[in-house]
Amino acid sequence: MEGGTVVMSAVRKSSMVTGSGRKIKDNAADWHNLMKRWDKLNDEGFDVATNIVNLRRSQSDHLLLENSSSSSSSSSAQQVGGVSELEDECFKLQEVINKMVAVVTKMEHLMKLQQGIEDLEEFQFKGEGRKAPLFHTWNTKQFGAVSRVLFDSFSEELKLKQTILQELAHTSSSDLCMVYLSSWLHQPFIPTHTRLTLEALLLETGHRPL
Repeated sequence: MEGGTVVMSAVRKSSMVTGSGRKIKDNAADWHNLMKRWDKLNDEGFDVATNIVNLRRSQSDHLLLENSSSSSSSSSAQQVGGVSELEDECFKLQEVINKMVAVVTKMEHLMKLQQGIEDLEEFQFKGEGRKAPLFHTWNTKQFGAVSRVLFDSFSEELKLKQTILQELAHTSSSDLCMVYLSSWLHQPFIPTHTRLTLEALLLETGHRPL
């Protein structure tokens, strides 16, 4: 019951937020939803990328068999089928990337919205800033800084994903393929700190109970 009281208190408090606070709170919820969407796409993309690597290995094995024995019509047919399947998987991965581009575009929009709130408050308070915090302790500029950190992380990770898409189907090195897969899965440009930054944003705006 005590935990439920804390949650209800946070909800009750946040429901009274208006103006800039309401916009910032809505933006925080959007950040959370977009990051969940990204994580789902990352999982989908990893599965497709794994399929691409396995198909490339299968093609390499077929080539080795052909070189060590006389070529046959059946092996040629298998190779054609493998190429077609590889193209299909590459197209699927491109679709995942396109959806990731849409997510990052929406993140950029959130960042610009936050910048607009900063500019408005700068005008309203004549550059002195708001005297009291909108929620718990953060000032308006801190919300803008968080938005920039989140956007920069995901936009850099998107560039990595796009590079992996370009290279994965054309890489003959098995070791390099594994590096690409590992990079896709572990997302080096979205470290734990980035996710903790989102959690701090959700706590500050009342989406998480303190």
